[in-house]
Amino acid sequence: MNPPRIAIASPSANAWSETFIAAHLERLHGVELVLVDGELPTRVAGGPLLRGRTAPGRLADRLLALLRGTDPEGLVRHRIARLLQRRGIEVLLAEYGNCAHALIGPARAAKVPLVAHFHGFDAHRMDYVERLGRYRELFASAAALVVVSRAMERQLLALGAPPEKVVYNCYGIDVGRFAAGAPEQAPPHFVAVGRFVEKKAPQRTIAAFARALAQVPAARLTLVGQGPLWEDCAHQVQELGIGHAVDLCGVRTPDEIAALLRGARAFVQHSVRAANGDSEGTPLAVLEAMATGIPVIATRHTGIADVVGEEREGLLCEEHDVEGMARNLVRVALDPALAGRLGRAGRAKAEREHRVEDSIARLQAILERAARR
Repeated sequence: MNPPRIAIASPSANAWSETFIAAHLERLHGVELVLVDGELPTRVAGGPLLRGRTAPGRLADRLLALLRGTDPEGLVRHRIARLLQRRGIEVLLAEYGNCAHALIGPARAAKVPLVAHFHGFDAHRMDYVERLGRYRELFASAAALVVVSRAMERQLLALGAPPEKVVYNCYGIDVGRFAAGAPEQAPPHFVAVGRFVEKKAPQRTIAAFARALAQVPAARLTLVGQGPLWEDCAHQVQELGIGHAVDLCGVRTPDEIAALLRGARAFVQHSVRAANGDSEGTPLAVLEAMATGIPVIATRHTGIADVVGEEREGLLCEEHDVEGMARNLVRVALDPALAGRLGRAGRAKAEREHRVEDSIARLQAILERAARR
């Protein structure tokens, strides 16, 4: 049986820039159309614009919208619906709940089943949730609601999502890209990877490391990434007098990150729920650390607790518990055998449960069921 003809919509200007969406684009069978650039997508990837960008183009859109009795956004929705029909699309996968909400009308007009794939902020940030009517219309219209953590599943159910539509499908990674390290032989070097934003709480990672460093002077910390909190973190490192032990190295390539993980004693991440509700889905960096065979030292935050078993693949503490994270850092720094045991268990679990091929196969099945329905 041939796979259904799939359209994928992403609010990103470059959908391939997000690893998990790139995996959908590259590995799903039957992708015939990719819509990008905006909560309501405004262009076809590698193809035409769906909304005028120049002054003459915007004017033409306004005039055409008036003739049709709608507004420019209504015109874009009309164009998307026609495009879905012309391409013979059988199911529409919308990345992020807010993008899915914007595509309810086009999907309905084209009579194409809509699958909403939630990833993190879209389920948890209450400003988005309230602005979009707590997703009531989306919950009624969508054929399926895909979530990547059990916390996200609970959140959608609490908002009123029909249980029969909510499907848990954790991300997968290309396990073969990550050669297993030997954390028991590595120096007490800890690596964090992620944007410097509130929900990643890099300041708390640094604070925990500073406490651990007082007990393990040979410990080192590398934080990979950039973001609005980077300068605050650089100032914090200076104030604590730990610049000799902390490297805020900025953005690195995937291969460079893999090499850093392979030479580390453990991965560390102090994720928290942000003040506006923003939360993680299941961080890919956690899965990548597990695939590398190093322990994960993190918080019991959303999807992290789904994939990292306490004392099995890593050591966990509560959100904001800086002292608890410091104790876990010290344990792994002083006990190479523990690091090796946790790391090997993480690698085995990644190979067993978190291969990208398996995650994509499950998503393919979700889309095929939606298309048949």
